[in-house]
Amino acid sequence: MKLNKITLSERIFLAGASGMAGNSIHKKLIREGYGLVKNNGCILTPGRKELDLLNPLEVNNWFIKNKPTVVIIAAAKVGGIFANSSQPADFILENLKIQNNIIEASWHNNVKRLVFLGSSCIYPKFAKQPIKEEYLLDGQLEITNDCYAIAKIAGIKLCQALNIQYSFDAICLMPTNLFGPNDNYDPKNSHVMASLIKKFCEAVDRNDKTVSCWGDGEPLREFMHVDDLASAVVFLLQNWHPKSENSPKDNNGKILYHLNVGTGKDIAIKDLAKLIAELTGFDGKIIWDKTKPNGTPKKLLDVNRINKLGWQNKIKLRTGIEMVIKEYRKINNLSEKGQKKSFEYYQNNLQR
Repeated sequence: MKLNKITLSERIFLAGASGMAGNSIHKKLIREGYGLVKNNGCILTPGRKELDLLNPLEVNNWFIKNKPTVVIIAAAKVGGIFANSSQPADFILENLKIQNNIIEASWHNNVKRLVFLGSSCIYPKFAKQPIKEEYLLDGQLEITNDCYAIAKIAGIKLCQALNIQYSFDAICLMPTNLFGPNDNYDPKNSHVMASLIKKFCEAVDRNDKTVSCWGDGEPLREFMHVDDLASAVVFLLQNWHPKSENSPKDNNGKILYHLNVGTGKDIAIKDLAKLIAELTGFDGKIIWDKTKPNGTPKKLLDVNRINKLGWQNKIKLRTGIEMVIKEYRKINNLSEKGQKKSFEYYQNNLQR
């Protein structure tokens, strides 16, 4: 089965363009020549006032009117442990509605190709490491975000079912933990990287002597700069079709409809905290609040299959964190005590 050829003249609907992932994907698409008038292309990025993704009739009518040929779903309700634990109904209901409405409207309106972004939290809490794509549904989920994970799993299965039954061209990407520009730093909704950067930057600005962090610092996590995800999205949009002859297969030779996207490297949360402390210039004491949950003990994605297709991440963890710290301090008008400057990011990545 041949890969649907994606051209620069596509009408691309990027759902969630204002979020961290969506914003980075939007910029990458433009750098690659998509959405430019000279190429007869278009990138559609309706905001919430223009399009309510929770309303199925409104979504379908928008598709009929705007006729997108390619759809990228970066829209989702997301958050950290606290948000997922305190709002489980919102996380499962809103994410199911958003993705189901867009996927079904894409299928009914003959979209050429759809990309659905999931999350590495779809995998079992105690999955073998590194986590291969076929470990999906192979064990119990992490209880602190199982509602979000179940919604994402449903999205994968819907794309897979439409592909199998109707040959609808849909691919699913499972990114590891992301960080980068436009991250969410809200204390109740942020993920671990944004939370730590906020804590240490503000501690330095206030000259605090201690910083308190959740858990015991032992869990291992994999982190990837969002610009690397954006490059993966565009690469796979152009180069991967699950039913093509050379497409990655699982260990039993069966078709894979979702691929991991990550760095293949992890770090203990306590070491991440030490790194952020160093890069922000914090020289006080780090206190670990063991009354707070750790979450999954280790979560490292196996990225061999996407690497074999020809994609690999490029932004080093330290370099990415340095750039985010600089951005956070600039936006919030914070002091830069001890911050190290790095131009490696610009030299190696802005031309991609």
